[in-house]
Amino acid sequence: MTSCKKAFYFFVLCFGFQITVFAQDTSHFKIIFGSCNKVDLLNPFWEDMGSRNPDLFLWGGDVIYADTNDMSKMEAMYAQQKANPAYQKFIQNVPVMGTWDDHDYGINDGGTEYAMKRKSQQLFLDFIGLPQDAAARSREGVYSAKTFTQDGKTIKVIVLDTRYFRTSLQPSSDPEKRYRPNRSKKGTILGKKQWKWFEEQLEEAADFTVIMSSIQLLSAEHGFETWGNLPNEVKRFEKLVKNANSKAILVLSGDRHISEFSKKNLKGLDYPLIDFTSSGLTHSYTAYDGEPNQYRVGQVVSERSYGVVEIDLKNSSIQLKIIGLGGEVLQELQQAY
Repeated sequence: MTSCKKAFYFFVLCFGFQITVFAQDTSHFKIIFGSCNKVDLLNPFWEDMGSRNPDLFLWGGDVIYADTNDMSKMEAMYAQQKANPAYQKFIQNVPVMGTWDDHDYGINDGGTEYAMKRKSQQLFLDFIGLPQDAAARSREGVYSAKTFTQDGKTIKVIVLDTRYFRTSLQPSSDPEKRYRPNRSKKGTILGKKQWKWFEEQLEEAADFTVIMSSIQLLSAEHGFETWGNLPNEVKRFEKLVKNANSKAILVLSGDRHISEFSKKNLKGLDYPLIDFTSSGLTHSYTAYDGEPNQYRVGQVVSERSYGVVEIDLKNSSIQLKIIGLGGEVLQELQQAY
């Protein structure tokens, strides 16, 4: 387990002198996350994100846009991102975890059929900083988990891989939609081994659990990529959440080039399941003109933004914020647990 502490200071007046006394603010744990980052476009957020002193940064996918079978091209793009001065400064002070999505996986909307996925996997793990001798290097996929301990509470972060094992999607006959739901029990998003691993992770006790999925879990009516294209996988996910040994579970997602909050009440769960989508960092769906989402809370944000998850460990609540240019709070949501 990793212990993360955040320093702050206050002033004490003693015999006419000002003394700076350092203490530890451990009552909050802050995660910042984002997705959809083209290396040849300006990402205007690194400095602002760093100024918020996060305990963790999560890549939500599409770290680069390398839809290619050419691994040298992909490797060069990762190198370009890693050499970005603003990003270099940011990661000096902030731990990084994350997953990939289709464009850094290597093929648009791609899944298990992608021929270069094994080599692509190693390049992503290189970028994210996984040690060469890590056990995860020898298994398929980029899923991972880490538990942080702070102020006597545990925060578990689970990063899923929704690409490596995902079976083919069914095209839609509706010209307004790309895919239609496949209700067959044969289709999968996580694959047999990752599902087993995921179940084991949720069996472990935690006060707060944050799950990073590159694609949306709850919003399923738009016809693009979503867990909803395989409804039986959604049911399996929700069943695991209801049986999890965690006091609070939150889902994060990206991919869509929009940001929004989705909330669903699950029978047998005494708090709503929230899917916080944040996308994108360098470009967004500026032509957005509306789409259905029965679970949406608030409005869709279709400008560049990133997400902030601030966990109040003392009061068992989570504050979610969509942050735009100049640090503007574009929308926020708070949930008690």
